Amino acid sequence: MSAEDPVLNPATGKSKLRFKTIFISDVHLGMPDSKAAQASHFLRHCLCDKLVLNGDIIDAWHLRRMGGWNKGHTNFIRTVLRKMEKESTEIIYLRGNHDDVLDRFIPIQFEHFIITDEHIHHTPKGDYLVVHGDGFDAISSNHAWLAQLGGLGYNFLLRINRFYNAYRGLRGKEPFSFSAWVKQKVKSTIGAVGKYEDQLQNLAKQRGCIGIMCGHIHKADNKMVGTTHYLNSGDWVESMTAIVENLDGTFEIITYPEFCERTHRDPKGAVAEAEEESPLQAESSAIPM
Repeated sequence: MSAEDPVLNPATGKSKLRFKTIFISDVHLGMPDSKAAQASHFLRHCLCDKLVLNGDIIDAWHLRRMGGWNKGHTNFIRTVLRKMEKESTEIIYLRGNHDDVLDRFIPIQFEHFIITDEHIHHTPKGDYLVVHGDGFDAISSNHAWLAQLGGLGYNFLLRINRFYNAYRGLRGKEPFSFSAWVKQKVKSTIGAVGKYEDQLQNLAKQRGCIGIMCGHIHKADNKMVGTTHYLNSGDWVESMTAIVENLDGTFEIITYPEFCERTHRDPKGAVAEAEEESPLQAESSAIPM
């Protein structure tokens, strides 16, 4: 069986994708634009030995200011816990800057659940350092007030984007992420992205790692930066991407539409509500690891 072959469950007639490890970040639970339903859908129908939640899973900044938690966000948490309980998946939760409230508690380790600030992922070819990456963003680390102001601006742009894409949809055009375009233009203008990647590469080398995995900047990537393998898991606010380690040890970026195509499932809609499986249904659909 290749890494991409779906695992068929005879009890339901539906398939799941099988990976060694899944890395996701920046779900931003609490934000109205969080794609919690899609993230839950993706995780429910993928099997893995280890799931790394690489920061900004919960957006405490937004929750403190405006609230916004809904059923879809709760269902995402339940999906993660169900993978640990029913599928014996190891869960690694790395704190990000938006869920920095975890700083006062880490490190914490339960049976299959660890909360910490960084993680070393072992592969036959060498080790990968996994960090959220906010410590290497000059704005986030040196100008916290500016980062929070930028967060407010980003939320505002996302709201504008909803109306703009509705207009584009009426004209038969593909959605356009105005907010992501502005964000990347600003970071590129101040040279932040290049410096960010270089600093992460240097950190990986210092730790004796051949690669580094991060999130934070909401830009999925899989490339070489110098001699270091650089991977960024993107986000589940706009791009809906994850890093997966295939059964043969290779890494790739998988998008939510690609996941739906591989498993022949219909994508969830834009509303951040998830269809929750009943405990009985979830248990019957679990496939032994």
